[in-house]
Amino acid sequence: MTTAKDLFIIAMDQGPEQAVGQGDLSLALAGAELIDLIGTGDVAVDGDRIVPGGPSAPDDRLLEEAAAQLTRQPPYERIEDWLWRRGRDLSAAYQSALEEDGELARKRGGPLSFGSERVEPVDTPSRRRAAGRWEEKEPVLVALTAVVGIDDGRSDDEAGLDDEAVTTVVAAVHDAVMELEAVRQRRTIENAAFANVWRGP
Repeated sequence: MTTAKDLFIIAMDQGPEQAVGQGDLSLALAGAELIDLIGTGDVAVDGDRIVPGGPSAPDDRLLEEAAAQLTRQPPYERIEDWLWRRGRDLSAAYQSALEEDGELARKRGGPLSFGSERVEPVDTPSRRRAAGRWEEKEPVLVALTAVVGIDDGRSDDEAGLDDEAVTTVVAAVHDAVMELEAVRQRRTIENAAFANVWRGP
C-alpha cells in the first residue's frame, strides 16, 4: 500500500462530521503520490519544481501511472501545477482501484458518498496498516489528513515533518486546497447574486 491509498482509506473511515470533499481529497492524493516518489528516490524537489530521477517501476499501478506522467524535460513542472493536473478526478480513480482490489465494498448507506455509489473500507491487512499509521500519528499521513480537514487532535506545532521536500509538498497541497475553497466560495457568491437578479426587487 502507498501513502495515497492509506490516506484514501482514512478519509473513507471518517464519520459524517469530518466528510472530505472529492476535490480536496484528489489534491491531497496527488501530493501523497509525489511524497512516495520522493521517498523512493524517483523524484527530487528543487525549489518549487519536481525533478524526476531515472526510469522507475513502482510496484503500485497508480503510483506507476503517476511516475509515467512526470514532466521529464526542463523546465520541470511546478509542484502546484502537478497537483492540479494529476489530481483531476484522482479520488474516483483510487475508489475504482481499491474496489477492484477488494479493499472497498459497496453499501446502501454511510457517511461518505462518492457520486451515486456508497462504499466503505473492508477489514483487510491494508486497512489495518492504514489505521496503524493513523493511530501512531505517522507525520506525513497526519499532515495530509489535516490539510483535508481530518482532525487527529494533535496541535499544529506537533506536525513532526523533518524532510524539507516533503514539507514543501504538504505546503503546496495546503495552498491548492485553500485555492479550491476560494473558488467554491466565489461561485456560491456569484450564484447567489445571479439568483437575486432573477428574483427581482
